[in-house]
Amino acid sequence: MVQVKVNPLILVDGSSYLYRAYHAFPPLSNANKEPTGAIYGVMNMLRSLLLQYNPSHIAVVFDAKGKTFRDTLFAQYKSHRPPMPDDLRSQIEPLHNLLQAMGLPLLVEPGVEADDVIGTLAQQAEKAGHAVLISTGDKDMAQLVTPNITLINTMNNTLLGPQEVCDKYGVPPELMIDFLALMGDSSDNIPGVPGVGEKTAQALLQGMGGLDTLFGDLDKIATLTFRGAKTLAAKLQQNKELAYLSYQLATIKTDVKLDITCDELQITPPDVDKLHQLLSRYEFKRWLVELESGNWLSDKKDQPTVKINQSSSTENHALVTTPRVTHQLSQENYQTILDTQTLSAWIDRLSQADLFAFDTETDGLDILGANLIGLSFAIAAGEAAYLPLAHDYLGAPDQLDRDQVLNMLKPLLENEQVRKVGQNLKFDKSILANYDIDLKGITFDTMLESYILDSTDRHDMDSLAERYLHHKTITFEDIAGKGKKQLTFNQIALEQAVPYAAEDADVTLQLHWILWPQLQQSNALMRVFQDIEMPLLAVLSRIERTGVLIDPSILAEHSKELTIRLADLETQAHLLAGESFNLASPKQLQVILYEKQKLPIRKKTPRGAPSTDEEVLAELALDYPLPKVLLEYRGLAKLKTTYTDKLPLMINPLSGRIHTSYHQAVTVTGRLSSRDPNLQNIPIRNEEGRRIRQAFIAAPDYRILAADYSQIELRIMAHLSQDPGLLNAFAAGKDIHCATAAEVFAVPLDNVTFDQRRSAKAINFGLIYGMSAFGLARQLGITRAKAQKYMDLYFERYPGVMDYMERTRKQAAEQGYVTTLEGRRLYLPDIQSRHVMRRKAAEREAINAPMQGSAADIIKRAMIKIDTWLQQETELRVQMIMQVHDELVFEIDERDLDEVQPKIRALMEEQSIQLRVPLQVDIGVGDNWDQAH
Repeated sequence: MVQVKVNPLILVDGSSYLYRAYHAFPPLSNANKEPTGAIYGVMNMLRSLLLQYNPSHIAVVFDAKGKTFRDTLFAQYKSHRPPMPDDLRSQIEPLHNLLQAMGLPLLVEPGVEADDVIGTLAQQAEKAGHAVLISTGDKDMAQLVTPNITLINTMNNTLLGPQEVCDKYGVPPELMIDFLALMGDSSDNIPGVPGVGEKTAQALLQGMGGLDTLFGDLDKIATLTFRGAKTLAAKLQQNKELAYLSYQLATIKTDVKLDITCDELQITPPDVDKLHQLLSRYEFKRWLVELESGNWLSDKKDQPTVKINQSSSTENHALVTTPRVTHQLSQENYQTILDTQTLSAWIDRLSQADLFAFDTETDGLDILGANLIGLSFAIAAGEAAYLPLAHDYLGAPDQLDRDQVLNMLKPLLENEQVRKVGQNLKFDKSILANYDIDLKGITFDTMLESYILDSTDRHDMDSLAERYLHHKTITFEDIAGKGKKQLTFNQIALEQAVPYAAEDADVTLQLHWILWPQLQQSNALMRVFQDIEMPLLAVLSRIERTGVLIDPSILAEHSKELTIRLADLETQAHLLAGESFNLASPKQLQVILYEKQKLPIRKKTPRGAPSTDEEVLAELALDYPLPKVLLEYRGLAKLKTTYTDKLPLMINPLSGRIHTSYHQAVTVTGRLSSRDPNLQNIPIRNEEGRRIRQAFIAAPDYRILAADYSQIELRIMAHLSQDPGLLNAFAAGKDIHCATAAEVFAVPLDNVTFDQRRSAKAINFGLIYGMSAFGLARQLGITRAKAQKYMDLYFERYPGVMDYMERTRKQAAEQGYVTTLEGRRLYLPDIQSRHVMRRKAAEREAINAPMQGSAADIIKRAMIKIDTWLQQETELRVQMIMQVHDELVFEIDERDLDEVQPKIRALMEEQSIQLRVPLQVDIGVGDNWDQAH
């Protein structure tokens, strides 16, 4: 896979950027009605490019006005293109001014297209020994690609080297002009040879070679095996002049006389005053904040390397860094540690390193049962080592004794002053705990760095390496195989294990050098990373290792009852359908519901079939009995397979408990998710879900304590909207649903009925999740008009909520993201989509995400504070065993309840960010989770 070499000259096709930005971004404008969407789009793409590659030399090249030599050659060249829209033309000069204020060289060469300027500079730079990265979406540029000239498409972050060009277009870069000459290029109105398309052009070039070869031996074409080859020679002969004209039009000039050389294209310091003036005028507020705070991307180069104020606490590290240029990944300097002397030398180097990357290799993913097979370390790009400890395949070399090695490493790994970086270090910390090593000095985690930067991306190491290092990692399946025959790591030969494991550490270190400078662009994001996510890592490790007790007999009895109930529901469904069918088969359901019972089709699958998903069944269940039975069947079947049948099988034989795995980098909003088992999906509001909770029990002489934030998202809504009605209701300690009912239905608080409170509750929660009048009508079983009336009355009584929603939608559209109270960014990729449904969905997310994300931040801070207190109060017999939504669950010795209960409430209610309404924590105690909940 192609890799970008160190500090390339970056050549940006500004004209391509401009048109792509204009069509990709919405028609934004500032207060003076000046259009800004294209400016924003180009700036956004350029900033990403600069942050990713940190170049010293760059040129942004635009087409000049007027005709070029191609128009003389062929009058119809680009003649089909409509004139540039006025609202786009008016953005060109402001964009140029901004780029110049940023210190970026800007080139507009009269009478020459941007492609030709880029081609000339690219070849000039290559001859001077420089690597070149061309940023464009234009396939014409593929003709310029060499081992030292690479293309990048910033829209999808894909790179094209010689092999990638061949893979994508079917011909190598040196035949790309011939390829375009034969098939033509509709975007530039290059005619090509009539009747020759992409496949035919590929077949000709692959079978014979370029135009000269083709026209020099036309008779040979008939011997080629593709369809139509026998009649193609005549067609080519007839259109020979057109083919060579197309060749001339498609050829990028590389000999344009320029007044500047590639070495003169240096990035200069920004004109801060001018940049401030322009960012203010065009209302790019996010970038303006960066500039004012001294974090503008062009100012990073002179900052010192990472240093920590060692006297500060872990949560208050003062960190600054300069982006470090990544080297190409090479295995040449990877070492294998097989003797004490080499190990001692590495321990010395690691102890003296400013920061080192660290990873464990195990024979499984069970944090209690997996065995440590080896460790890898990296201290610089390309300088990594693997320390094998338990490879036991036939013919494996002698390895150092694991206990001896861990005794040697323990002081280093437990030293808080020696800083470590890893990828998902929570796992490594848990594994080392099995060997009595308390991993400390955990300063960075690349998975979490990526997650804080943009939670909508993937954060596994393979994806990060490809995205940021343009490197395809060795995957575990590459060395271990797949399926039932897959080897465990102890069975992997060292010849394969060493490059795999050492690469993990090497990649992690280099990823950190790229990700951390990007995080430093925002003080708020750094705080979320340093004060919330990194401290939480150790907390979650302890919760996971503690686990929770369950009573399998309760689940077994419940499973029997569910089996009987499912059989009854299946019989009911068959009776309602008038025939037997497989309730789990979507195809059979489609036939029963839509062909035989003629139910209305509410939605279709991507393949065009009538949908039978849960949303559709819920809507149909309002009017038809069969979908209602199917919904209940599905819900109970899922509970049975996921929980009542499966949980007893998940009891760990070493601990006698179940141990979920909490994931910090999965949800977009910052909420934790859990897996194996998924504790977040156990139903709360129905009897079956409560039955499952009854199986989560306390140990003898212990009790379960559940502490739950009461209506936290509504409280955050009150804080964000500053609506007086909501603020007053919470401040007075009123039941918020009764208070809302009293306002909406204009009745005294004491006279609110059960149904009125139920309706108000649906409105309160529905609005923060972006529910429409149709959705509210469906939930309450009322007409859409009545639901709309309820919502209108709500907004009349709480106008601040509507103002917040409108404000948030606008802010999200302008900057592409919303933030939590802590400053966590929640990106919304579809907020500017021209697809109405996607944009509306993104707007709903924009309204809800700050509340859900803020609630996540609040409970995470509470977990960190409680864990810190518990680590200090070693005499207390209490353990945090679960986190589910807005709830923390503890297992507590009965004798400590009186002391612990008020302390937990106090720590949860005292937050670093002061809300305008009080937080309220409801606490329950019982012998099982259901009793305590």
